[in-house]
Amino acid sequence: MDVSLSEMGSGMMSPGPNPGSHGTRMRLTVTPSSVPAGKVSLRAYNAGVLAHEVVVLPLPAGQTPGRRVTGSDGRVSETGSLGEASRTCGAGAGNGIAPGSTSWTTLTLRPGRYELLCNFPGHYAAGMYAELDVTG
Repeated sequence: MDVSLSEMGSGMMSPGPNPGSHGTRMRLTVTPSSVPAGKVSLRAYNAGVLAHEVVVLPLPAGQTPGRRVTGSDGRVSETGSLGEASRTCGAGAGNGIAPGSTSWTTLTLRPGRYELLCNFPGHYAAGMYAELDVTG
């Protein structure tokens, strides 16, 4: 599956309740948005101008993406994380994906709903999240 990470400047701001801290609205898109259970390879491309990451968290029943509580540091809790892609031109965890670069990870996912998000300070609140549905 492919994940695209980007942000739009205030001149191109899309409608929405979550303006970013840099006068931008941020976006994380996943294609396809539904995959079969089992081994899943995630490739994240940073099409933006800021560093980003992708963290995979289970989405509780009845919860929609974008509703997690952010702390005073502008981040959500990563408790229960199943993995992340945040290493520039490499697999797994790192210090962020540089603009124009790719990161990847391979996970084994059970059927259910997951939230993919960027957990850099303020990015989640600015709209960097998407739902991934894993089918049985």
